[in-house]
Amino acid sequence: METAIKPNHIGRKISRIRELRGMKQETLAEALGISQQAVSKIEQSEKVEDDKLEQIAKILGVTKEAIGNFSEELAINYFNNFYDNSFSNSQGTFHPNNCTFNPLDKLLEAHEENKKLYERLLKSEQDKIEYLEKLLKEK
Repeated sequence: METAIKPNHIGRKISRIRELRGMKQETLAEALGISQQAVSKIEQSEKVEDDKLEQIAKILGVTKEAIGNFSEELAINYFNNFYDNSFSNSQGTFHPNNCTFNPLDKLLEAHEENKKLYERLLKSEQDKIEYLEKLLKEK
């Protein structure tokens, strides 16, 4: 028996990420400068134009790659594996899954830190190239 492969439905992924971010269609529509009905149509579409996807990703605070790679199953597993290791009272009772932060925000923060690190490394390499070119010109 062969299982059917689910298509990469970008609109559905946009909808789920929007919902996870606690954003309404109206809010996304306003940020995009379109109607709520247009957002609904986008979320029903299997494919979305790259420039529109880039705009949506920016508003949702993710990359367009994150939208494309989003998986409901992975997101649920990701959230279910977080534990708050703090104790809630003086008896030291432990309550698993008592998150005091939004795990999606932590993921986005890590992405931003990686992006900043990459930009610093790129700048360093550009500085090295300029220095070497300067040395070559002096010879």
